[in-house]
Amino acid sequence: MNETPRADTTGTAGTAGTTGAPGTASFALLPGAPDSPVLLHVPHSSRAVPPDVRAGILLGDDELARELDHITDAHTAEIAASAAATAGTAPWRFVNRLSRLVVDPERFPDEREEMAAVGMGAVYTRTTHRAGLRPDGFDPAPLLDRYFAPYARGMTGAVADRLAATGRAVVIDVHSYPGEPLPYELHGDGPRPPVCLGTDAFHTPPALLDAAREAFGGFGGVGTDSPFAGTYVPLRYYGREPRVHALMVEMRRDLYMSEPGGAAGPGAAALGAALAHLVDAVSRTV
Repeated sequence: MNETPRADTTGTAGTAGTTGAPGTASFALLPGAPDSPVLLHVPHSSRAVPPDVRAGILLGDDELARELDHITDAHTAEIAASAAATAGTAPWRFVNRLSRLVVDPERFPDEREEMAAVGMGAVYTRTTHRAGLRPDGFDPAPLLDRYFAPYARGMTGAVADRLAATGRAVVIDVHSYPGEPLPYELHGDGPRPPVCLGTDAFHTPPALLDAAREAFGGFGGVGTDSPFAGTYVPLRYYGREPRVHALMVEMRRDLYMSEPGGAAGPGAAALGAALAHLVDAVSRTV
């Protein structure tokens, strides 16, 4: 499975995490309703790469722009924002403000990560087309310390806050994926439905999966765990805390934008409405 990391996390969340660059933030925790158990997690929507991180990337500017077109889950932050604005009970949102080319917060930072086989662990060394992204022998430790670890602590804290406030937490990962497989995909030969739902045997109860199937049923098909599988759950809770539920929503990009890297179309609003429908269904569930 290539979207299933659970970051090892400790600590508590603030409203933003610093990148180490003055005046910038690597992530934001955006408040929802105090009684909402739902946390919309948007990890891959940004194209921002700090200048010092950019200096360690081998690609020229045009090549980097093209890579960002392919690797970014474009407009997913806006889709999540639309859902939050229209849901009856506003969910909380945890949004990555930096590109996944800085660090990918949804990867294991060690040998547990299967995507490391194609140079796309927590710190990518290869591109979506398996070309070099960073030099051979690149040391990921400074990026992990500066960006990955604070992000992981923030997510754990955000989940802890929902548990404390409501007695449960529902993490909904908001992703997108290309209509045609890219060379980096380890499982790209499987079905590519309009909406793919990633699940976990412990953290995805049948009622949550059923609610998502109903919410996204109008887009021409809903599949599970192909081409991407699994969910994001902080390790503090993974496999231990049944009150933490999780689901990954992967929206195929041709539903709402031109590929790669194009502007959002009318489908984005429709997907936002469907996500709001799911949020409300989850919020009502006891």
